[in-house]
Amino acid sequence: MRFSLQLLLILVLLIPSKLVSAQEIKTYNFDELEPIFHSQNDTTYVINFWAMWCKPCVEELPHFEAIRKNYADKKVKVILVSLDFGETVVERLNKFRTKRKVNSEIVILDDPDADNWISKVDEKWDGALPATVIYKKDQREVFTRQVSYEELAESIDKMNQKKSLDAD
Repeated sequence: MRFSLQLLLILVLLIPSKLVSAQEIKTYNFDELEPIFHSQNDTTYVINFWAMWCKPCVEELPHFEAIRKNYADKKVKVILVSLDFGETVVERLNKFRTKRKVNSEIVILDDPDADNWISKVDEKWDGALPATVIYKKDQREVFTRQVSYEELAESIDKMNQKKSLDAD
């Protein structure tokens, strides 16, 4: 009886870490990814362009995780768009995600025609990482640098507040 209780406890502790690495990472070209920049629902989207090799990108990841957790009940969706590449990119991203405890959705943007799609994300963005787009319907804010949790939260709150003011 005692052995089975210990085994159950071990399984309960291991399952969450396996769920993090088990999340599927999809790969898109920009045409396939672009619709997420134009959703017209009540969700606020926080879309971050990053790469594992980019130090400021990795430094700001905990802020996106905190936003995902703290705004989970407020229709906020965090999407991390990885610009990493190579044959083993999915495997490397899964290891990275597990090690860093990243539970936000990660997708890979694999589109070599960056000159074409960068300006579609934002005409002022030059493609430097990190970059973050926060939007809700027709409201949009773009950060073309590393951001803090406070900046993310302020932007999200402003967009959500505008919705409630419009409803009054």
